[in-house]
Amino acid sequence: MSTKLPVFALLFFCTMVGLPSDGQAAMKMTTEVPAGISTPDKLETSIGVLTGFDGVPDAPTIQKVYDQLDLQRATQAFLATIPIASMYAMEKGLLAFGPANSTALLFEDLMDSKALWLTPNTVSVYMAAWMELGEEPMVIETPPNVLGFINDAWFHYVVDFGNAGPDKGEGGKLLIVPPGYRDDVPNGYHVVRTDTYGHWVIWRGFQVDGSPKPAVDATRKVFRIYPLSKKDNPPEMAFVNVSGTYHNTIHSMDFHFWEEIDAQIQAEPVQGLDPEIRGLLASIGIEKGKEFAPDERMKNILTDAAKIGSVTARALTAVPRDQRHYLYPGERVWTNPFIKGRYDFLLDGARLLDSRVYMHFYATGITPAMAKRNVGKGSQYAIAYRDKDGNALDGSKTYKINLPKDVPAKNFWSFTLYDNQTRSMLQTDQRFPGIDNLRKGLKQRKDGSYDIYFSPKPPKGQENNWIQTVPGKGWNTILRLYGPLESFYDKTWKPGDPELVESSSL
Repeated sequence: MSTKLPVFALLFFCTMVGLPSDGQAAMKMTTEVPAGISTPDKLETSIGVLTGFDGVPDAPTIQKVYDQLDLQRATQAFLATIPIASMYAMEKGLLAFGPANSTALLFEDLMDSKALWLTPNTVSVYMAAWMELGEEPMVIETPPNVLGFINDAWFHYVVDFGNAGPDKGEGGKLLIVPPGYRDDVPNGYHVVRTDTYGHWVIWRGFQVDGSPKPAVDATRKVFRIYPLSKKDNPPEMAFVNVSGTYHNTIHSMDFHFWEEIDAQIQAEPVQGLDPEIRGLLASIGIEKGKEFAPDERMKNILTDAAKIGSVTARALTAVPRDQRHYLYPGERVWTNPFIKGRYDFLLDGARLLDSRVYMHFYATGITPAMAKRNVGKGSQYAIAYRDKDGNALDGSKTYKINLPKDVPAKNFWSFTLYDNQTRSMLQTDQRFPGIDNLRKGLKQRKDGSYDIYFSPKPPKGQENNWIQTVPGKGWNTILRLYGPLESFYDKTWKPGDPELVESSSL
């Protein structure tokens, strides 16, 4: 006959004789501890076995969890500060051509694939400048009929100008007031206050009869940046044609990412930066007024976090897991970074974290005009990284995208191809890796639809409906609709998914 007591009987016995169930002696004030409060002295976890003595981790476990905590915080800091790194890289790219406030970059022959910019298009007349505030406000005189805006050093929206701005497309004078400025400001300006010193000023002009010259000439004639104290005698601007020139505005994705972030933190006032982000950065050694000097352990962790963060950003962009990024419910190809038009990445008081990563990793420019519903005006974007079967787009293969008849674009539509690594224009034998319906010779099917081909060589007879790809490289594309119509918004019209084309079917 067995002498072992059932478990419930053993617990009853311990209670009766004054011993708690864990074998420790019961004291006069001992009470029952509810389940789930205590942490066992040995735990099997995803980061290994964690050990300690009665709630105090031992030295090896303390080191292990601190390493893990630093890696977690560094990875989250990487994802949260992609906007800051992106703006830092943009600043360095622009200032390579001349000083802030007195230099404007003009793509007089349009932007081509030699320039490393995040997802530009091949049809707009891009122009940009870097504005650096000091102790007094700066005046910006803007040209008419442009789409322009200003973002600060944290990549926050500051103001629109041009067709979506307070000047209503007529051109005007903005007065940008620096942090901490308390003096009165004069009348006659559109006054905007900002939280940082550095600012990206970007505007897009429009071609006239296929020529960018009218837009360029209007900017050369009107655009100026100067301190308010020089309003009676504004200095001249230097205008630099950067079409066809190599320059880089893309941030690092390795350990150097952290050095870029630190440089921007040291250069700017931090009151405009989210306290949560400041706290994450401080926890990994990046803090205003302090030297960034990680030891070997921390440098290894930051290097690892950059690797993990870079792949995470690519996953959130190419294959978003938030279904709200997909333009067509239940379908897994065409996406957009904005959820419900929230350019500020806030919805019902919650931060849209994945949306912020997607947008700032993939593209540049934050303005309400990019995200809001505006039938017949502005532009809308549909992004594809994968084919209809869910596979990454391969530059060695031939794909076709069908655009059904009545493409919902009041003005015109276009495709542009991008390199998955740089998110800049795909560099091929074509200077402009794009196509639009204003192209001469573009073929339209009898049913009114268009077939656009993507491959290393043009399918026979489809040369005017073709964009070149690169064997061995992936690519992604943006379908842009300029002057989007209601059928895009209500989803009664939708583009075909990229589909593989067998050579025998051409």
